[in-house]
Amino acid sequence: MKTKVTAKIKSVIARDKKVMLTTTRSSYPFVVEKGNGSRVFDVSGNEFIDFSSFISVYNLGVNANEQIRTAVKNQADKLMHAAFTDFYSELPVTFAEKLIRKFPKGFGRVFLSNSGTEANEAAIKFSRLFTKRQYTLSFYNAFHGRTMGSLSLTASKAAQREHFGPFNNTVHVPYAYCYRCPFGKEYPSCGMECVDYIRKYPLSKEVSPKEVSAIFIEPIQGEGGYIVPPKEFIKGVREIATNNGMLLVSDEVQSGYMRTGKFLALDSFGVEADIYTMAKAIAGGLPMGATITRSSLGDIPAGSHANTFGGNLVSAAAANASIDYLNENKSKIDGEIRSKSSVIFKRLNSMKERYELIGDVRGIGLMIGVELVRNKKSKEPAVNEREAILSRCFENGLILLPAGVSTIRIIPPITISMEDLKKGLDILEESITSAESSLPK
Repeated sequence: MKTKVTAKIKSVIARDKKVMLTTTRSSYPFVVEKGNGSRVFDVSGNEFIDFSSFISVYNLGVNANEQIRTAVKNQADKLMHAAFTDFYSELPVTFAEKLIRKFPKGFGRVFLSNSGTEANEAAIKFSRLFTKRQYTLSFYNAFHGRTMGSLSLTASKAAQREHFGPFNNTVHVPYAYCYRCPFGKEYPSCGMECVDYIRKYPLSKEVSPKEVSAIFIEPIQGEGGYIVPPKEFIKGVREIATNNGMLLVSDEVQSGYMRTGKFLALDSFGVEADIYTMAKAIAGGLPMGATITRSSLGDIPAGSHANTFGGNLVSAAAANASIDYLNENKSKIDGEIRSKSSVIFKRLNSMKERYELIGDVRGIGLMIGVELVRNKKSKEPAVNEREAILSRCFENGLILLPAGVSTIRIIPPITISMEDLKKGLDILEESITSAESSLPK
């Protein structure tokens, strides 16, 4: 059944435009009201399959699950806010203890905040405190947030930074975007020139390695296009950090919390960071960010960093119940991610062989990007075609999000049923078929 864009939907959107500052609203008119599992409903009763996890927040299902919701309701009746950075409370500590056990040996300090950008802001400050250095290094196509510190790391789209400078002392370098190599090379014969570039140029001509506090990296770039680098790239970056006394900060805000089949996406590359940042999925839909540091880095001075709502008790209750659910269902979740990922990749790679529009299919686990091109040889980004595909999917009952210039991200809840997964892929393929017909012959 086609989605009906009713007067109610149009009214809500019109009211929104009058009172809300513009953010990054989707191009299609989705006005959500409720949801459960992998299905969502808008204010007019239209039903959709969710392939967005609401920006990778609902990893364990839309509106979390009953176990998490029950914990939230119970805590809300006790106390919602505890001013955790001024007073003590047991629940956030309990969650932090469980969270640390998900990290490599040697991690033992946690700072709780409200979002991914706050988690990265904290990591910037902590890395400066721990190293007594002022510069950071980040990558083109990176997205680490929109507040001023994290925005200095972000270099995904110029519009995100326009008019907001000057920024913190951050040097940007190319990421291993092998489908569109910035050096015009082919992997693996390239010899990881993107790693050598960091050593040869910015760290010898622009800034002394002795002044760089940390390298911030997304193991898989998210908003920048769902870009998966070779393992050698991540290992090369780790080596640069280690050899120069820099910290490696892994931004797991979108890629973490089982999205790739592992709790930490960086684990897929055989590398450990010194600081990790997480958010999005950790509290099942409630605001929470976390910055996790190696114990060997020590503590921060009292008063050097704090916030009002970090460790919020309702969010902590959700996060605690969520991590309990992961631990109790680990084998089942591991198996489901593998099997569902296999189904998606098999279907998408088959489509790639048949459709000129699909230039690249990449990802790990259930974090998958489909890059669209108007011509496979020229790799011209299919920007308008992507928007048409997203809109047609919406019209036919599938919610998707864009990434990068012309990529579609496929990030369904990891608990999605196989039936909904296959039905969603059917809708996606039909929409690609429709868009393909408009390409020049």
